[in-house]
Amino acid sequence: MTTSSKTMVLNLVESFSEFKEFKNIDKTNMMRVLEDVFRTMLQRKYSSESRFDIIINTETGDIEMYHLRLIVEDGEVEDANLQISLSDAVKLEEDYQVGEDCIEEVTLEDFGRRAVLNARQALMSRIQELEKEDLVRQYESKMGDIVNGEVYNIWKREIMLLDDDGNELILPKDQMIPSDMFKKGETIRAVVFKIDTERGAPRILLSRTSPDFLQRLFELEVPEILEGTIQIKNIVREPGERAKVAVESYDDRIDPVGACVGVKGSRIHGIVRELRNENIDVINYTNNINLYISRALQPAEISRIDLDEENTKANVFLEADQVSLAIGRGGNNIKLASRLAAYQIEVYRMQAKSEAAEDDVDLDEFLDEIDAWVVKELKKVGLDPARDVLRSSTEFLMNSTDLEEETINEVKKILSAEFEEGK
Repeated sequence: MTTSSKTMVLNLVESFSEFKEFKNIDKTNMMRVLEDVFRTMLQRKYSSESRFDIIINTETGDIEMYHLRLIVEDGEVEDANLQISLSDAVKLEEDYQVGEDCIEEVTLEDFGRRAVLNARQALMSRIQELEKEDLVRQYESKMGDIVNGEVYNIWKREIMLLDDDGNELILPKDQMIPSDMFKKGETIRAVVFKIDTERGAPRILLSRTSPDFLQRLFELEVPEILEGTIQIKNIVREPGERAKVAVESYDDRIDPVGACVGVKGSRIHGIVRELRNENIDVINYTNNINLYISRALQPAEISRIDLDEENTKANVFLEADQVSLAIGRGGNNIKLASRLAAYQIEVYRMQAKSEAAEDDVDLDEFLDEIDAWVVKELKKVGLDPARDVLRSSTEFLMNSTDLEEETINEVKKILSAEFEEGK
């Protein structure tokens, strides 16, 4: 055998050794794949692999192949792959007789350089396939669980991390908390939320914005949740801004909110830091929808709730100083409360008795001057009639609606003109 052929044989043996060291592959699959590769080699060289025995030692990496042929009288060989003459058989072992099976060892060197090269490529390809399958199987079992990864590369749209085994994990930009800033070498915690197998190599995608991430953090910090004494009924989030968590206790002696928050906030402070100072409201879950909506809108104090259960809508009435609290910065509080309770919530300002007699005009009266969608935006945050809008600051209106400053100023100008004319 030439030097290059010997090198290829060694490379094949090295490939097998690499395969052997891949601990996560079960022995059944290992044996099946290896045998398939070598039987393909035999098929190509001998046109058949049916009369060959292959012995693979998964512990040592040794490979043995034996060719079994029927011994026939000299001159009666019809198929050299299936039969061997007596005179050739006794050269291998003197005791052979006609009618017996002759067993001859086949070595890798017998196949030639090209066959060994093809076998090595096939083996490496199968190893890679099994690695991918194992990676997918491993992370499918971790779906929704927290994993740690070290930042390896930072790109514009995603960050690549490495787990403890050197597997690549991907944290997309849209699954990061807006204020997340990471450096190479830093360790990141996130949950596994998706495995993308559509583009060949599997991509393990992580998330820090998923409600599952917040739930797992609570499970780590609050033993009662992990034990099942306290159950998280629902979680809604505006990542980096605010989250609402509804909890229920199965032990009357345990206050679920107090347990989750901890003494002086000891349990929740760590979670808040991990989430970049995301405000977390923990509330008691209840089947009483009126009470549930009232709790969901905390810290605002509710005066009255009118429910439309058929259409899952709730009209909430509050004192003037509670409206902004109910809506929250950027409308986050009311949005999260609506998602938590699964009700479309609209807030309305309660009119004081002194104001009841005050001359006012419904916003609908201005539809000839103000676009209908603008009126709708104002009503969504409880601003109706017109004087409610005029009493609200421009900053408040910008934060609680989707209206631009220019639009707000124009609306106020129109409304003010109405009352000036009425004097």
